[in-house]
Amino acid sequence: MIVKNARLRNRAGLWQLRIVNGRFEQIAEQAALQPNTNDPAILDAEGKLLLPPFVEPHIHLDCVYTAGEPSWNQSGTLFEGIALWEKRKKTLTHEDVKTRAIKALRQQLSYGVQFVRSHVDVTDPTLTALRAMLEVRKEVRDFVELQLVAFPQDGILSFENGEQLLEESLKLGADCVGGIPHYEFTREYGVESVKKVMALACKYDKLVDIHCDEIDDGQSRFLETVAAEAFRLGIGERVTASHTVAMHYYNNAYAYKLFRLLKLAGMNFVACPTENVHLQGRFDPFPKRRGVTRVKELMENDINVCIAQDSIMDPWYPIGTGNPLRELDMCIHICQIMGYDEMLRSLDLVTDNGAKTMRVTDRYGIEEGKPANFILLDAESPFDVIKNLPPVLCSVRNGKVLMKKTPVKTEYCV
Repeated sequence: MIVKNARLRNRAGLWQLRIVNGRFEQIAEQAALQPNTNDPAILDAEGKLLLPPFVEPHIHLDCVYTAGEPSWNQSGTLFEGIALWEKRKKTLTHEDVKTRAIKALRQQLSYGVQFVRSHVDVTDPTLTALRAMLEVRKEVRDFVELQLVAFPQDGILSFENGEQLLEESLKLGADCVGGIPHYEFTREYGVESVKKVMALACKYDKLVDIHCDEIDDGQSRFLETVAAEAFRLGIGERVTASHTVAMHYYNNAYAYKLFRLLKLAGMNFVACPTENVHLQGRFDPFPKRRGVTRVKELMENDINVCIAQDSIMDPWYPIGTGNPLRELDMCIHICQIMGYDEMLRSLDLVTDNGAKTMRVTDRYGIEEGKPANFILLDAESPFDVIKNLPPVLCSVRNGKVLMKKTPVKTEYCV
């Protein structure tokens, strides 16, 4: 396949890309690379922007499309969401989980997503959702690379046989170990749970992705424990802290001290802008806190941070589409990432930074020799993407077209 007349991020002019056996064989300026008549297909980008695929580093596919079942979250709090999910979880079936998850993944595909990390609740004696999601991972591998996190929604030490279920999930094939220290019964349980997660990750050579300090409590400081353990064990690049909402509320003196440890640890962060601006601050009088972690400050300190959807129509978030650009738009507003250069760099939050978090950089990026995974957007520049939130016109994986859209044209009649 030849892709011609494409614009590339951080490169001037028009470019052509030759794809052979599902990989980028040659990337060159338009005039330097001429089409070969033996090439089976030519894709004319018509001056549109070509990017690596979007990355969704944090979603709960076992929960998608369950909003209102058995009832709607009227308070909008994280805690009511957990209580509602506890009821819905009892009715899960294998096919129920698979059907909803695949529907969500196909919707994400329409928005240019090709890499997804999903948390799966394993505080279930039968591990119904995890077993279903392991099948989903196999069935969707032609159009998305799916990582699964064994996520103990109700805690490791605060749920009966929580540690055993977590370890069993890793034996069954989960890619990452999860945790939720701020939801354990006590601070001591929370600290111990972090250490157990890290130990399991080392024992089974897994990645770590912990729901960390997702609470409107500036004294919730499990992040320092996660970072200290990651640094001590030398596994920081394999460790992700998701949400870290409480960091939004830390006083600056403590945050300054903490950032030194975070840089030493070399760990990753995931923020969920729409989810947490919706859930957090529910107990506040005015002024209400935003509840989104310090994305801008993490970027400024060269600490890897990315953003994610988290939920699509579940007990915690009643809407959601799976469109990463919607999350990016919310993030740059909430976190005041609106300087021109900042906005251009912010595209990393839904592309390269997520790939680094998922540790898929060896097969990610518009580079010769790498798999030909890319998307084509209805935009001519990164600034157009930020400003207009354009549709993804085409998604290609390993040189195979997965999805195409016809650009919408407006005809003015006045």
